[in-house]
Amino acid sequence: MLSGVKRILYASDLQGGSRPAFRAAVSLCGHYQSHITYLHVIESPSRQADRLAQQLMAQDPLLQDLHDDSLVAVREQILARVEDFCAAELEIDEQLQVDQLVARVEEGRAWQEILRVADEIKASVIVIGTRHGLGKKLLGSTAAKVMEHSVRPVLIVPL
Repeated sequence: MLSGVKRILYASDLQGGSRPAFRAAVSLCGHYQSHITYLHVIESPSRQADRLAQQLMAQDPLLQDLHDDSLVAVREQILARVEDFCAAELEIDEQLQVDQLVARVEEGRAWQEILRVADEIKASVIVIGTRHGLGKKLLGSTAAKVMEHSVRPVLIVPL
């Protein structure tokens, strides 16, 4: 088992079927009495498109407000999913306390943002799910890149 797990970074794509990976993060959190940062990364279509969007938002405050509102909506969706998960799948003694979970939404290349946030919060471990199984690539590209470039332990959960 890992020693001294204080901060867990759980990265999710918000697609269905990701509960096993979140359950693993919650289990670690309960075992070590630690904290979870629930991260969702909104993938940029390309660097050029991202730069163009940033320029447009800088010129039009209404576009910036729409962008910011959409990030808040995704964050609220994450928190609602966590509440639903806890109510449906966790016993009373397994429930996360309010101060044990932070939800974050970032934009960029998923694997790079996961590593950046892990560094920023000084994560003890990164928990991520992968949907690829035998007969396909062993790991999804995001999980593989996180594992390849991480200086931290990475727990990859098959979904």
